[in-house]
Amino acid sequence: MEPAGAPPRGCAPAREAEEPPGSPAVPAEEPQEGRPAEEPPGEAPRCVAAGRQRGRRGGGPQVPAGRAARGRGRRVPGRRGGAEEGGRAGRRPRVTVDSSKAKTSLEALKISLRQLRWREFPLGRRLPCDIYWHGVSFHDNDIFSGQVNKFPGMTEMVRKITLSRAVRTMQDLFPLEYNFYPRSWILPEEFPLFVAEVRMMKDSDPSWKPTFIVKPDGGCQGDGIYLIKDPSDIRLTGSVQSRPAVVQEYICKPLLVDKLKFDIRLYVLLKSLEPLEIYIAKDGLSRFCTEPYQEPTLKNLHQVFMHLTNYSLNIHSGNFIHSDSVNTGSKRTFSSILCRLSSRGADVKKLWSDIISLVIKTIIALTPELKVYYQSDIPAGKPGPTCFQILGFDILLMKNLKPMLLEVNANPSMRIEHEQELSPGVFENVPSPVDEEVKVAVIRDTLRLVDPQKKKKKDSQCPPLEPVSEATEELLDAASAEQPAEHPTERPAGDAARGAEPGLPSLCLKQVFPKYAKQFNYLRLVDRVAALFIRFLGVKGTTKLGPTGFRTFIRNCKLSNSTFSMAAVDILYIDITRRWNSVGSDHKESGMCLQAFVEAFFCLAQKKYKSLPLHEQVASLLNFCEYHLAALDEKRLVCGRGSAERQSAGVPCHADGLHLTPAAHTPLLSRTATASKLADCRSHRY
Repeated sequence: MEPAGAPPRGCAPAREAEEPPGSPAVPAEEPQEGRPAEEPPGEAPRCVAAGRQRGRRGGGPQVPAGRAARGRGRRVPGRRGGAEEGGRAGRRPRVTVDSSKAKTSLEALKISLRQLRWREFPLGRRLPCDIYWHGVSFHDNDIFSGQVNKFPGMTEMVRKITLSRAVRTMQDLFPLEYNFYPRSWILPEEFPLFVAEVRMMKDSDPSWKPTFIVKPDGGCQGDGIYLIKDPSDIRLTGSVQSRPAVVQEYICKPLLVDKLKFDIRLYVLLKSLEPLEIYIAKDGLSRFCTEPYQEPTLKNLHQVFMHLTNYSLNIHSGNFIHSDSVNTGSKRTFSSILCRLSSRGADVKKLWSDIISLVIKTIIALTPELKVYYQSDIPAGKPGPTCFQILGFDILLMKNLKPMLLEVNANPSMRIEHEQELSPGVFENVPSPVDEEVKVAVIRDTLRLVDPQKKKKKDSQCPPLEPVSEATEELLDAASAEQPAEHPTERPAGDAARGAEPGLPSLCLKQVFPKYAKQFNYLRLVDRVAALFIRFLGVKGTTKLGPTGFRTFIRNCKLSNSTFSMAAVDILYIDITRRWNSVGSDHKESGMCLQAFVEAFFCLAQKKYKSLPLHEQVASLLNFCEYHLAALDEKRLVCGRGSAERQSAGVPCHADGLHLTPAAHTPLLSRTATASKLADCRSHRY
């Protein structure tokens, strides 16, 4: 993986000194002084010397003549249709972006659009735009085309309870692969289980002195979080009953820098669900506590500035340090932390590899239910936008450098200013150079990756060319790990092939999926279960499976027989559905939700393949179901093609069960694969 930085001393000067992130893009006619194409500033995270000055505000280096200051108009007479890039820009329509719902990300978005020279519509537009940038959630009331920067259902999926359930399902299947998420219990429904398990663990290990952290389900910015030493300390009266929460085992031995606890905010772009496409920003933010860390005791449990890394909490501490340097202060770049770790001999490349693995596995856990939400809001065959989304992953490093997932944010803050108290009760928004350096690059390069003009150009090329081979990527990773940051010009030439554009730095977002798909595809079992669930939903726009759909699933997949009757199928459906509906928050529609269907599917797999581990049981049942559905689809296809001839000849053609259109996600087996699996399936009948 690509390490993010080099030792703090001797690092390359900040590229923003030459091209401030807050400045509009330089016109094509102007010389790119000090910015050779082979040394793009955004390619990899950089260490920046403490106390550097930013050209964006008055104290920085001189701005070349003709370069407009931040916020000034970019329309200059005579520049459109000019030479070089100006002429090229005039030949193709500019990308249009609706920023009317951008909210707190608006300032960073505006800077990005100026650098890209795209057209912004801050009050919306009557005609459709290419991209709609929303600050909070997915809105589809009047959007029938283009792209939206939010997925439907993402906000619900990354809530603490839903995330914990999704990861727990994967932990049941692959416990070792998903050991990066702390042990969790859901309150209040699992409070008796929490008490019993803690008592059992203490009895088996009397030296175990745990600490637990309680997080409200819908909380954000540290609201309502507190630490406890014993289950009896949970505030069950009132708040938890009306506001569900997750209680987790607290990580007592985090990695410290300057004796302070910190976490990492990494930005992850989910560019597509089908096919799955994931990018990770090469730099992020490190948010520090403001009091020296001590392991939790009854005396310091309530010292939030020591234990909680939330920026929104620590900014109110008298020890919070605002700094223009990425290496100091209470908010720094993640690359500056990696620089320090590298100087101490830490294996930064392995750390990045572990973080990338954590991100991919987490998204694999989230995508099944996201697909259910997606088909509900944007049913196949109906007009609607495509989606992408920037997620904020909060990660804590343990003392042994193992990354642990704290939470995922559907709406990570993209503000590039912070409040500064001028006098008691009087605040002013002032620029935050650290935030701007990281966040503007993430938004700008996200837009470049979803650029509809590039997509049209790519679609018009046949066949598409692979920009960089996997072998070349590995060489790039190895080269960046061994090579000092002050010599970026010596990197292999493959970087220029990865999205480099004239006048812009190369991408700060690194593709990790499908690049590493071969290493992680075996984990996508629940994704295949969700494809079955979506196939049998029947009614477009729904997220719950009715009893008829469940019976059709059983019948079409040949799962019922003399030992498992349809009456038993109905009992299974009612039992599991009733239990999940009692703990769920969505009571608008009745039926079996995806989590309930997954539980029922696991139950069927354990019943059918008793001697195998759970993940092998589930994989075997998936193969069995997919085989029968593929055979059924082939039968329907043959019937559809020859129905007129057969009917005239008096030969009927019947298909089992309801007539269902195969979902686009359902993996259909070829005739050769179908024949090869026939023997295995016959041997596993009831």
